Order: sequence, then C-alpha cells, then structure tokens
Amino acid sequence: MTKDRLPALRAAQNTEDSDPDAAYVAINMEDNSRFMSDFFAHVDSLRTNIDKISELVDEVKRLHSTILAAPQADDRTKEELEEKMADIKKLANGVRQKLKEMEQSQEQSQTSSSKTQAQLRIEKSQHATLSRKFIDVMNSYRNAEIEYRERCKARIQRQLEITGRSVTEGEVEEMLESGNPAVFTQGIMVETAQAKQSLADIEARHGDIMKLEKSIKELHDMFIDMAALVQTQGEMIDRIEYNVVQSENFVKAASTDTKKAVKFQSAARRSFVFRKKSLSSSAWLLSSLSLDPWLLVGLVLKDS
Repeated sequence: MTKDRLPALRAAQNTEDSDPDAAYVAINMEDNSRFMSDFFAHVDSLRTNIDKISELVDEVKRLHSTILAAPQADDRTKEELEEKMADIKKLANGVRQKLKEMEQSQEQSQTSSSKTQAQLRIEKSQHATLSRKFIDVMNSYRNAEIEYRERCKARIQRQLEITGRSVTEGEVEEMLESGNPAVFTQGIMVETAQAKQSLADIEARHGDIMKLEKSIKELHDMFIDMAALVQTQGEMIDRIEYNVVQSENFVKAASTDTKKAVKFQSAARRSFVFRKKSLSSSAWLLSSLSLDPWLLVGLVLKDS
C-alpha cells in the first residue's frame, strides 16, 4: 500500500519557510552554479584564442617557406606575414593578461574563503592546463621564428658567395649584429644582373632578420614573464595527467572484467538451458516407463 507523503512535504515546507538558513543554502547553490557556468565560459573563450594562435602559427610557417622559396622577395607575402605576426602578438598578450587575472582571482579567493575547495581545485586545474597549452603554442611560434632567422642567414651566405664574397656563418652573424646592411655589400663589384639580384635579396633578408630580432626579443620577455607561473603549476599538471592515466587504466580494467562477466554469464545460461533440456528428457523417459512397463521389457530385449 502506498504511503501518504503529503504531511511530510508540508512539514518540510514549513521548516524551510521558518528557517532562513535553508533558503540561504538554496540561493548559495544557485550562485555557485552560475559562477561555475561563467567560469567555464571564460575558460572556453581562452581556449578558443589559444587555438587561433596555433592556427596563425601554422600560417606563419607556411609563409616563411613561401618567402624563402621565392627567387625574389614578394612584398604582398611579406605584408601578409606581418599581419599574421601582429595578430599573434595581440592574441598572445590578451591570453597572458587573462591568465594573470585568473591567478590573482584564485589567490584572493583562497584568502577570503569565498569559494569552496572543490571550486578552487577546478579553477587551478583549468588555469594550469590553459597555461601549459599557451606556453606550448608560443614555444612553437618562437621555434618557427628562430628557424626562419637561421634560414635567412643561410640564404644571405649563399647570395654573398654568388657575388664572389666567401663568408663564414660567424661573420654573417657579426654583420647582422652591426645592424647596417651596407656591411654586406662592401667591396662587391656589381657587374652582372645576377649580382644585382643577389645584393637586393641580401638587403631584403637583412630587413627580415631585423624585424625577427624584435619579435624574438618580445617572445623571450613573454617567456620570462610566464616562467614562474609554469613552474608553480607544473606539479599540478603532472598530477592531473597521472590521475587521467590512472582513470583510463581503471576503465580499461573494468571493461575487461565486464566482458569476462558477460562471457561467464552467457556460458552459465547455455549450461542451464542444456541441463533443463536433459532433465526434461529424463522426466519424459521416466514418465513413459511408469505408464507403460512393457516398454522397459522391450528395451531390455532389444539390447539383448
């Protein structure tokens, strides 16, 4: 018989109306839910911007290869490259600022106890994951810039050899550090069209490297700024990765055990059906013998 729960519900309602703490708990839970929803929306926005930077880095690498493969410098391609680099710089500075604000917010929450421990752990883990992702993307960009600089140096060295001036890699580096493109053309007699083209290419590559130097310097400063953050978050990220791996192993083991259980259950079911059929056949045989005793005599005589 179904038990009447209406009196209990009315009593609970009266208790909630008379107890302001109950209403506070309900409102507090709603506020926490709204806060976490806003927090994860903020996390998704940061992750989207980091993904955009990664896509721009791929575009920059493609443009690097296009510029180096061209016999002459293409101004339109260089403009496109500069636009991509400017977009990366803008997005990267925005992401870095947001990550700093997240870290400051977490520190304030710890001192004020305005958030639960579960919320703080979620925030820290998300912040650590985003920081590592951001650093990895920017490190890929820095490596692309350094590689492009080295390839430009090699291109300058080859063009100087074409003009009849043999220089080492160290000498090219010293010329670049001087910041004066005229040092590359000193003592070179421009007598052929190929020599003129080589000198023009040398000047263009020198200009590219000068711009790269500024970009690489800015990236270096950014990495120094983020170094302490990554170091403090490193252990937490390692713990997160360890827990994820352990969870995956647990799920795999549970899946294997489940398959074994299903297989055992299937085998047990088949055994039960077989035994049931055997018992039914035996019952039928005994029933037949009990109804017709001459059948037993016939079976015995047949075996004889």
